[in-house]
Amino acid sequence: MLAGLITICGGIIAASNLIIARKPNAKDLIDKLTPYQGWIGIVMFFWGIWGMFDQLRFISLLSSHPMLWILGLASAAADLVVGFLLGFGLISKYTLGKSAAAQARGQQFRARLAPWQGTFGLLAIATGVLYLVWIYVL
Repeated sequence: MLAGLITICGGIIAASNLIIARKPNAKDLIDKLTPYQGWIGIVMFFWGIWGMFDQLRFISLLSSHPMLWILGLASAAADLVVGFLLGFGLISKYTLGKSAAAQARGQQFRARLAPWQGTFGLLAIATGVLYLVWIYVL
């Protein structure tokens, strides 16, 4: 359950511009999550790394339960990308801060992913909701 909730919260923050454009009254909820953006991003980033390893570990599910495997892959990818984008400030402070070259490469990578932040945020929301539905309803 926690995985789905973290993915949804991170997706809401990442897609906040798209959400507020359609629902201006959602700004209050998003403003409550924003102070935790970096830490939610860090958790999502490492959750995404773990999810990618899980998808490789359970690749045999692709033949027997392809939808479950694809949902896991999409969720892990969304967690990884959104987590990197949201937690980049903390990631660069604690891990990339010692190397100027690593910080420059991280900034370049972030600049390439930034235009897709809203899309990956919506993907994170969708996969988080589907995860919760799959676990608790189906």
